[in-house]
Amino acid sequence: MSLIYSKLTSILNIINDEFHKSFLFTSIFSIISFLEDKWTNSFFKGLYPDENFLSVVKKSYILKNHIFNPLIVLVVFAAFLMLSLTPISWSLFETLIIAFLFFFIGAAILPRFFLNNIEDVLVFKREDIYSIGFCLILISIGFFFISIASVGGIPILKPSIRYLLKPMFTMPVFLIIPGTCILASVYLKDFQDEKITRSQVRFRFLLLLIIDVALLLTLGYRTPLLAALLSLIIIAYYGNIIAVWEVVFGALIGIGTIIGIGYFRSISELTISSATDPFYTLKSRADFTLHVLNLLDIIGGNFGVTHGKLLASSIPGSELGPRMMIGKLIAWRTEVTITPTLIGQMVADFGKVGVAVEMGILGFILGIGFKIMRKTKDYFYIGLYSLILTYSILGVETGILDIQVLIYFAIAIFVYITIIFKSITS
Repeated sequence: MSLIYSKLTSILNIINDEFHKSFLFTSIFSIISFLEDKWTNSFFKGLYPDENFLSVVKKSYILKNHIFNPLIVLVVFAAFLMLSLTPISWSLFETLIIAFLFFFIGAAILPRFFLNNIEDVLVFKREDIYSIGFCLILISIGFFFISIASVGGIPILKPSIRYLLKPMFTMPVFLIIPGTCILASVYLKDFQDEKITRSQVRFRFLLLLIIDVALLLTLGYRTPLLAALLSLIIIAYYGNIIAVWEVVFGALIGIGTIIGIGYFRSISELTISSATDPFYTLKSRADFTLHVLNLLDIIGGNFGVTHGKLLASSIPGSELGPRMMIGKLIAWRTEVTITPTLIGQMVADFGKVGVAVEMGILGFILGIGFKIMRKTKDYFYIGLYSLILTYSILGVETGILDIQVLIYFAIAIFVYITIIFKSITS
């Protein structure tokens, strides 16, 4: 595995170096450097609220230290349930109790028995990690233009053509999210090593967010855009780059983005009128998703019905994707994609037993990642934790079913298990 990593990073380092030497990128980085200098020395920057703005928020122990504890997944899930307009069934209530209980055990209890004296963790070179992030962003930008060309227009301006976007072109665009996450963590390391100032690292985080907005919003996607925003906020929070009040405002902006894009898309598609409550789109979406979960819970029972086929359908080349397979399960319609919530796949594949096992595993992955990040304060582990926590939070509605997201979790599991194994054997 180390040989594969070495060969891969060697190739990516060469690609990174060649691009940075090109006239185009030399010009781009010169402009960015100029803007960064103007930003850090701007008079108007002094008008921006300081760390002590809304000091009452800063005094909260939970907000100051544990906003992004793994248990936030349960908080978000509970909030999502409360948005529903229809009450859940008793059977689903039991399933949810099982899910919450085993996630709590995995995230808050089991990690206490591991890595209490971390002496040796995997150390990744800053240059290698930067090259990986940079190349991921290059790939996403390239496929962004291919996606635009394939539909002959800009989806955000003409929502109807968004449904003409081809997954084989749009999926690589979403690589901008881990790419952003990786570059942000590298800039955090530069800040930790005092190579750049706090103002400079804040500017670079803002620039990454602007690039994400430009690409993802243009294509009309809100969930990936929220993923980019959330991952940046988590990294900045644990890197002491942003204040607590900025985290709160960032969360409100994220929620507003979801509501706003959904509302205006619904108006343009004539599914609602402008007189409709903007929050209705959010409530109706939660209501529909929980209705789907109710049906999956009935179908799945205690031991499931698809027995792993639903999760396996995430693999490229499968006849039906996981969300289309859910459409077939509950309505015999394979031409639609349906979000099943975080536990939808679990209960359909393996029933209530599967929910207990998979939620326990998910909780443990996040719990051990949180522990490693807090103990090492290493830039790489902050970035990795932010990535998997982001998709766990968003997975509350969508589920963790996309192949690229499963790969992120597979990488995290491999890294964390390696650290645990080294700790036990050392």
